[in-house]
Amino acid sequence: MELSLRREDFSTLAGWADDRPAAAFAAFRRSAGFATTRKAYRTGSLGLSPSDFEPAYAAALAQTVPESGYLSDLEARAFFETWFRPVEIGSVVESGFVTGFYEPEVAVSDRAESGFLYPFLRKPETLVKVPDPQSPPAGVESGYAFMLDDAGKVTCCPDRQAIESGAFDGHGLEIAWARSRVDVFFAHVQGCARLRFPDGRIERITYAAKSGHPFTGIGGLLVKRGELSAETVSMASIRQWLASHPDKADSLMWENRSFIFFEKAEVESDGLGPVAAAKVPLEPGRSLAVDKRIHTFGTPIFVSAPDLQDFDDQRPFARLMIAQDTGTAIVGPARGDLFAGCGSEAGEKAGSIKAAARFVILAPAGSEIARRAGHEQ
Repeated sequence: MELSLRREDFSTLAGWADDRPAAAFAAFRRSAGFATTRKAYRTGSLGLSPSDFEPAYAAALAQTVPESGYLSDLEARAFFETWFRPVEIGSVVESGFVTGFYEPEVAVSDRAESGFLYPFLRKPETLVKVPDPQSPPAGVESGYAFMLDDAGKVTCCPDRQAIESGAFDGHGLEIAWARSRVDVFFAHVQGCARLRFPDGRIERITYAAKSGHPFTGIGGLLVKRGELSAETVSMASIRQWLASHPDKADSLMWENRSFIFFEKAEVESDGLGPVAAAKVPLEPGRSLAVDKRIHTFGTPIFVSAPDLQDFDDQRPFARLMIAQDTGTAIVGPARGDLFAGCGSEAGEKAGSIKAAARFVILAPAGSEIARRAGHEQ
């Protein structure tokens, strides 16, 4: 895909001066900590490498922050203006677009019983990654995972319908049971959930692996079949359709053959989201899921969407986000998924996000991208 890069300036970047980037700095600092002390992030095809980020990472970690973990907005803005240069990125043939995701909270039981019949499953021990998804072993569909049976023969992982019909019954993979298959399905779409048990205990689960079968958005199927309009399709309208058509709900969800397996994760803070692909907790309203083939995790990206209202203010959406997650449906340089937070209120926000957007990456000062865009001579 041919990319377009265009120089921007902070002084003229629409919405930059009105943004409050303190939480974006906190999110960036978490990525800096992971990348410098644990493991450097993989370089995306855009070319921003770990060495490009080293000066900004060091400066972020050296910054003295209050006990709250958040600088003032003025200090955070000054940090990004010092260490980065804005560059608009896009595709020559595609315009930018954003959607939203969140961490649902689901009522569950720790055992199968009346009213709680639909399990969240752990990853099977025999499920392993395909080294090259585009060239999987013979007999395995293109994807990211497959099964190894007891004889060592490579076989495909069962798809959603097969698994929900009992393919792994008796394997002891159940983490907890929910009241509704729809709740489990949407947790799969989000890739995470907080589980609330009858005794008030809360546990967090997050993505561990997937079956490797293709993801199919059921909202798109409903639009294609005339059940919903393109203008009104949303998470809420899809849920309403499923509730209104219980005789068709399972078969529709089964058309999304992809299946997600989970693992337990610590609830590090009620105010933060789950640990996602970048291996740090997501910051509500500031973490962004991107195409990881193109973008390097930890990259600050200023997203503006004139037709979308800001999460907290009565103004058009224009926020500095940090690339810290990815997703099957997130494809392209100017395609992103905004993390709205946790719980039902965040779900309402996330479900309504569907808007054209402009993506301006903050390229580290001195990086090749900054030079190519004309910032560094």
